[in-house]
Amino acid sequence: MDSGAVYDIVAEDTRDISHQSFAVKYRSNSNISDKELPDLNNLPTIKVLGTGGTIASKGTSGHQTAGYKVDLTIENLLDGIPDLSRTCNLNYEQVLNLDSKEIGTSELLILYEKVKEDIKKYNGIVITHGTDTMEETAFFLQSTIETDKPIVLCGSMRPSTAISSDGPMNLYQAIVIAAHRESRGRGVLVALNDRIGTGFYITKSNANSLDTFKSIGQGYIGNFVNNEVHYYFPPAKPLGIVYFNLPPKINPSSWPEIPILYAHQGFNNKLIELTIHGLEAKGLVLATMGAGSMAEKTNEFIAKFLKDHEDFPVIYSKRSMDGMVPNGSLPSSVNVNNEPVSFGNAIASGYLNPQKCRILLQLCIYSGFSVSQIKKIFRGLYGG
Repeated sequence: MDSGAVYDIVAEDTRDISHQSFAVKYRSNSNISDKELPDLNNLPTIKVLGTGGTIASKGTSGHQTAGYKVDLTIENLLDGIPDLSRTCNLNYEQVLNLDSKEIGTSELLILYEKVKEDIKKYNGIVITHGTDTMEETAFFLQSTIETDKPIVLCGSMRPSTAISSDGPMNLYQAIVIAAHRESRGRGVLVALNDRIGTGFYITKSNANSLDTFKSIGQGYIGNFVNNEVHYYFPPAKPLGIVYFNLPPKINPSSWPEIPILYAHQGFNNKLIELTIHGLEAKGLVLATMGAGSMAEKTNEFIAKFLKDHEDFPVIYSKRSMDGMVPNGSLPSSVNVNNEPVSFGNAIASGYLNPQKCRILLQLCIYSGFSVSQIKKIFRGLYGG
């Protein structure tokens, strides 16, 4: 979606976003002879981008599943998976190599620029990524890269040195999924533990379990069994996706600051004031206690605090993994100085969790959207 906004474009980008890219036709240890090789010109070509994460980590023992360190490259990971010469041609590149908890705006934009550049050249993209923030990267890419070609994220919950490490199988499945003709037109996908989910809704539900990525309300869209990709539905993308046409080489310092505040019993309203002023925030996301519920005094505090800032959006999301915040749950009117005042800053998140609300709000604000326009975008996500 082209907002027509005036973008802040850096004259010169000094970040290192140039990396060596390698092509793999077939491995020398393959049992397939040259005569048996399929016509490589008729196979899809998939680009694998390495960013680090647990899938690229090593521990000190086979039973260590915590405290490990990123220590492998994408080349190391590809060496550990079965031959794919009958499935696709492979190119690979190391873009980043860090734990996903370390991914910030700069790193996210580097990856975005690389995916946007490569999706034009290849039939599909696979991204190895840490699971902690994989859902945020998937949502960002879904909202900024408009393509019918598959973009598949994968990772692992156990390091490469652990007994029954899940990384090699997850990576293998992600590549096969990206090369599969039925994966087109489904948006950004997440492949983990034999499941295929949409990156728009899927979230990490368990800090330890292999079966962690779930979309409880929306469900999985397919699975992987016995080297076969199975989809449950025809190709489709989630309702209400808005594509933001970002300029190249965005200055990370121009990216809007959007904090998330987690609601709880006895929530101190001063946190709102300290956060907004201290961070020079351009908006706020609340992880509410239910379907948009915050204490009346908190709603009143926000309305009073923002009475002279009608252009400051406040997203009411939820701290629960499933469910939604409907428009009807918003505090449409609150008391300020004992007088009812319309609370026009409040926006319902629909099904999006707080971390995805933050990304969508950043994209909206960076693109110059007004509060009324942002409301329409969020309502479109759940048909409101």
